[in-house]
Amino acid sequence: MIRISELRERDVVNVNDGRRLGTIQDLELDLEKGKVKAIIVPAAGRVWGKISRAQEHLIPWEKIVKIGVDIILVDHPTRTD
Repeated sequence: MIRISELRERDVVNVNDGRRLGTIQDLELDLEKGKVKAIIVPAAGRVWGKISRAQEHLIPWEKIVKIGVDIILVDHPTRTD
């Protein structure tokens, strides 16, 4: 069993480019089904400590590849700016 507080301590890394996305800030829950829908990781470049949904990485639970001892690997699309 794993606790939410333990998940928040782990780095989230994108397997597509090896980039560290950050740590989990929040979870999106489906209360009716009792399931985690997604993890929310703040994007870099926050302004005055504030962040909007557009500045977050919303990663669906099914896109989590592996939860390790100190890292969470995710399959998150890379930006092509």
